[in-house]
Amino acid sequence: MEYNLPAIVYVVSDSVGETAEFVVRAAASQFDHGHFEIRRMSYVDSVQTIQEIIIAADEVGGFIAYTLILPALREAMRTEAKRMSVRAVDIMGPMMAAFEDVFTATPKLRPGLLHQLDDDYFRRVEAIEFAVKYDDGRDVRGLLRADVVLVGVSRTSKTPLSMYLAHKRVRVANVPLVPEVQPPDELSELPKNRVIGLTISPKELNIIRQERLRHLGLHEEAHYASEQRILEELKYADYVMKQLGCPVIDVSRRAVEETASIILSLIEPR
Repeated sequence: MEYNLPAIVYVVSDSVGETAEFVVRAAASQFDHGHFEIRRMSYVDSVQTIQEIIIAADEVGGFIAYTLILPALREAMRTEAKRMSVRAVDIMGPMMAAFEDVFTATPKLRPGLLHQLDDDYFRRVEAIEFAVKYDDGRDVRGLLRADVVLVGVSRTSKTPLSMYLAHKRVRVANVPLVPEVQPPDELSELPKNRVIGLTISPKELNIIRQERLRHLGLHEEAHYASEQRILEELKYADYVMKQLGCPVIDVSRRAVEETASIILSLIEPR
């Protein structure tokens, strides 16, 4: 049968419905998906609503994809769709059945567990937003609010460390140390255990900066990667860190995860 209207897929869920919609869109991408319309029906909680959706799908010649956790709703969808000869694809049911059968596990039968937002989630999101906002010294007002402030010359992994620690729910700001720029006064107002200095061997920094210049399509001999400039910056950074009296970590040949573990062991919970 052919229809003049766009083909419609009803995505039905007793929660948000993101999982079902993602699967439908992934499948539609294998076809001329510009001719498909997806209608998401979230938080379906009654057999009557299911019946109405099945009728609507039948009228337009579409089909239904559903992730219904509650057995009564899942059974209603299966039987009613079969009765009206409407194609209904159960996305979650077979997978849950596999868990039950193979692992003899019992499902909680609570819709929305995947998207449940708890305090831990919100703290992580807040920390990530904080790290982005106060990256690279762009706003010194965040320094006094940070759980830890990383300082060091360019290419000492300040930003990757900030993001990694943010996923551990730590609010991190970082400040680049440049000889021509006076460090913000806020650094000296922070307790010593909340400022962490990052240093690196001149040889490794030279390699990293040369690679950065190549990536940007610039000459490797640029002042930024010269031995003289690197030594000047590291000497200045060492001076600032000694003035601050903060712990200093040598990140040479250290993975971000390893450095982050050291930082976590140094900072005290606030």
